[in-house]
Amino acid sequence: MNEQNGFVSGRIKSLKYALKGLWLLITTEHSIMVQSGIAVLITFLGFWLDISKFEWMAQIFAIGLVLVAESLNTAIEKLCDYIQPEYDKKIGFIKDISAGAVSFAAIIAIITGFIIYLPKLL
Repeated sequence: MNEQNGFVSGRIKSLKYALKGLWLLITTEHSIMVQSGIAVLITFLGFWLDISKFEWMAQIFAIGLVLVAESLNTAIEKLCDYIQPEYDKKIGFIKDISAGAVSFAAIIAIITGFIIYLPKLL
């Protein structure tokens, strides 16, 4: 019984840390703020244009993909800056690759948005 309590309390602590990280991202990182704002606008557009369940799934996946990529990019950049506060060509390369991953996610999200919304708006 004590082992189960330890498991449950461990999960509660993990959830607490995850929610803290989510809050820190939303309240301190401008890129996450911008992406979250776009997500809210696109969500309102989805309600306004009454998109289908499949379109909602695709939209939610695209939004999530961008936010996850942006969050991981932020973590990598913070880690790089902690390890090497001065400019370093190799660290710059790592940070550029990380930002490139966000670009892939954003391109996929934009294409998804075009597929969903262009037929409804034209």
